[in-house]
Amino acid sequence: MENTSNFVNSLQQKQQKDEYNREHQGSSNPGKKKPNKTNK
Repeated sequence: MENTSNFVNSLQQKQQKDEYNREHQGSSNPGKKKPNKTNK
């Protein structure tokens, strides 16, 4: 039983990370994306 709950917990954590990454990579809306190169 413990293995199942561990699996579910890790799955939920992974989904949260994926959601966070999706928001912060800006692939859905490139306007929010921070510029990683500045030409000086």
